[in-house]
Amino acid sequence: MITLKSEREISLMHEAGKLLAKCHKEIAKMIKPGITTKEIDQFVDDYLKKHGATPEQKGYQGYQYATCASINDEICHGFPRNEPLRDGDLVTIDFVVNLNGALADSAWTYGVGSLSDEAKELCKVTEQSLYRAIRQAKPGKRIGDLGFAIQSYVEAKGYSVVRDFAGHGLGPTIHEEPNIPHFGMQGRGQRLKEGMVITIEPMINIGAWRSQMDANGWTARTVDGTLSAQYEHTIAITKDGPVILTEQESV
Repeated sequence: MITLKSEREISLMHEAGKLLAKCHKEIAKMIKPGITTKEIDQFVDDYLKKHGATPEQKGYQGYQYATCASINDEICHGFPRNEPLRDGDLVTIDFVVNLNGALADSAWTYGVGSLSDEAKELCKVTEQSLYRAIRQAKPGKRIGDLGFAIQSYVEAKGYSVVRDFAGHGLGPTIHEEPNIPHFGMQGRGQRLKEGMVITIEPMINIGAWRSQMDANGWTARTVDGTLSAQYEHTIAITKDGPVILTEQESV
């Protein structure tokens, strides 16, 4: 079932989003060769608690961590670990904030040290594809319009769009209807309505789009070992257009 949020509910989710965005900006300062994703995970857990919030995914379906930390060929849901990040790595940190019952969700891919030109371009295209889709997130538009905005841009650049995972509705629980695929056809799919709050979170690969699951049952990675990147925002659909509830530039 799709839940439409009131202006008050969206305002509360925006506050959660601002806290999440501030946390991401702190993470950006921490990313360097030698740090571990376990250290980043502990920082996020502590930071949220310090600000009166909790990491919503911790305990979700048995998940044990405050964040997902996906490195290089890991597409999503990587476990935080004690191995140090290395120069040239890509790492995606993804987490959900619960602030007084209001949720916000955002993932960001960070470069560790000096990146290859290939890795830099993948990140640039993935982030730009997210904002291209956000511009389509208006009442009356269809879900396929969002996916088409991502797929047409990404594939023209020579990359592939992961199809096994999608964006989703958010609040009052982590994953709600509707699903938001990152590929699709213009004019197809459910219409967006004022009051919807959704995530858009394209996962883009240098190589093939297909994924394979690790033995832990959570972590998905590319089938050919190529790099993957992901950028995600929580978006409110309003009569005045899309509002990015997790925008980092505004905090």
